[in-house]
Amino acid sequence: MDDPETGGNAPHRGGQADEAGEHRRTSGGDRGLPRQPGEASARPAAPSQTHRKRRKRKRGRKVFARDTSPGQTPHPGGQAAPGQGKPALQVSPPARDSAHQPQPSTVQHDAAAQPGERAGAPRVEKSARADLPSSRQAGSGARSGGAFQARFPGGPRSPRPGDQPVYAALDLGTNNCRLLVAVPTRPGQFRVIDAFSRIVRLGEGLTANGRLGDAAMARAVDALAVCAAKLGLRQIRLSRLIATEACRAADNGEEFLARVTEETGLELEIIDRETEARLAVSGCGSLVEDDTDAVVLFDIGGGSSEIALIDLSGERSQHLARHIVSWTSLPVGVVSLAERFGGRHVTREVFDDMVADVARMLEAFEGRHRLGALASGGRFHLLGTSGTVTTLAGVYLGLERYDRKRVDGLWLERADVDAMTERLLGWDFAARVANPCIGADRADLVLAGCAILEAIRQVWPSERLRVADRGLREGILTELMASDGAWRRNRRRGEP
Repeated sequence: MDDPETGGNAPHRGGQADEAGEHRRTSGGDRGLPRQPGEASARPAAPSQTHRKRRKRKRGRKVFARDTSPGQTPHPGGQAAPGQGKPALQVSPPARDSAHQPQPSTVQHDAAAQPGERAGAPRVEKSARADLPSSRQAGSGARSGGAFQARFPGGPRSPRPGDQPVYAALDLGTNNCRLLVAVPTRPGQFRVIDAFSRIVRLGEGLTANGRLGDAAMARAVDALAVCAAKLGLRQIRLSRLIATEACRAADNGEEFLARVTEETGLELEIIDRETEARLAVSGCGSLVEDDTDAVVLFDIGGGSSEIALIDLSGERSQHLARHIVSWTSLPVGVVSLAERFGGRHVTREVFDDMVADVARMLEAFEGRHRLGALASGGRFHLLGTSGTVTTLAGVYLGLERYDRKRVDGLWLERADVDAMTERLLGWDFAARVANPCIGADRADLVLAGCAILEAIRQVWPSERLRVADRGLREGILTELMASDGAWRRNRRRGEP
């Protein structure tokens, strides 16, 4: 998948997350940080010449933390040396990764909902891998929790009575590395409690070399190290960690995943294209309205593009994936297409060549006409889940900053899509970089995505396109919670 990304962090209960994922204090105190041993008994201390005191707020109480004086060194584990004051708690915030950030929220999301994201240049300090899970999880299919044990003081917080089970989904794609952590709420819905996403361009150079490059693998491992640290702070009931086209296609894909396991403790499974298409559909079910007869859902990724034809004209199931009548996975995405044709300086002729290249691949899709007359009816539409369509939506809305709440579920008419494509074609590379909904990370990819979209629209010329800022991770969470009976348990407890 190719959607907006960056890093994010959410408190367990209450609070908000800022643009870098750093926890903001609310009126209830700094709920994002674990209580340290001895903290409850902290008392204001008299000022001295050797210690400075700082007033902090912790869970609504005033406490004082003394900074270590020059020349004094705290003992390991945060304990003060004899004769020294207690060292102040130090927390390293997640790296700031983007212009568009996930906003982990305490409000209800449907089972496909996820904060919108966008990332800048990936960077992680060398110490980012110091606190990683010591045991491994989420290989083939869903894995039960209990394996993510972080090497943080005290490890993950012990469950409390009334706590909801926590589920996690990680998607390592050709362009992005993304994580969602959520708890179930109402039937078919969940609440995101943590999120992370970063552009890593794992598939950079793959089209030419057939292998994952050293720099690309290093970027991906750094991002996965952040994900591992996040997972290690929670008791995960079920999780699924997947890798898609870059690892499927690369000669050294399996070797790379072995390195990921060695360095981060995470075991990722390479899913096939059919599974990828199904998960994309599962993540977008709530965006298909009741009066719809047919949908063509597409997910324009970095190295592949999945397309599913969905027939809803008969009796409708709650599971949208059960209505797939045909699907395909094109071996082309925004990264691979831009590498072959160029993404910085795209003329009308280059754009038309890209469209024609994708159109030839679609001609080989034998099931493209399976919807028959439904595809030309008034109750048919396209549904796009990718960074291409969310970027077009952001440009269409004239957003000064990407806003998922305004983009997810937005309807675009045929003329709107035409106008946005022409507008982007008229911008040079610098103008695309300057647009807040595109930025430097997507400026050389967005027109390749528009070319793939145009080829899809030529085969299925719908008057309407619905934009989805959601995808594989939401599909994974939906399937994990459904298979685990999470929503049935909530109903038995009488939760709303």
